Amino acid sequence: MLPSMSEPHGIRMIDVGGKPVTPRTARASARLRARPETVARIRAGGLEKGDAIATARLAAVMAAKRTSDIVPLCHPLPLDAVACSIDFEPDAVVIETTVRATARTGVEMEALVAASAAALAVYDMCKSIDPGMAVEWVRLEEKTGGIRGDYRRM
Repeated sequence: MLPSMSEPHGIRMIDVGGKPVTPRTARASARLRARPETVARIRAGGLEKGDAIATARLAAVMAAKRTSDIVPLCHPLPLDAVACSIDFEPDAVVIETTVRATARTGVEMEALVAASAAALAVYDMCKSIDPGMAVEWVRLEEKTGGIRGDYRRM
């Protein structure tokens, strides 16, 4: 028997069936702190495992598409687009992901999971030369669409 949809202490996927299908966008970012020499090797493509930038972009797309398999109560969504850009600071790799969908629920989690996976992909490619790296943050930067309106980090 399924638990009651109004059960106060259980977990449940939110019923979005009555919500309108609208365009949704979310942008998230992650920052991976690393030694300057590690960042230089990532930029130059000089890693034993290969191209960390291309790998991070691919990881972001794959993760966004599989978010509902990773985060238990997320709805599976048909995504319209996933983009991943990577910038560098002297001691960090900064990743930004943007996810778009036309759906009944937002794509914030898809953007956050994409940014997380991209940062972890870079970490995996560099852990043998810089095990002290740290993902310092993963955060939502902006979202549009939905009944709760738009959000932009200040």
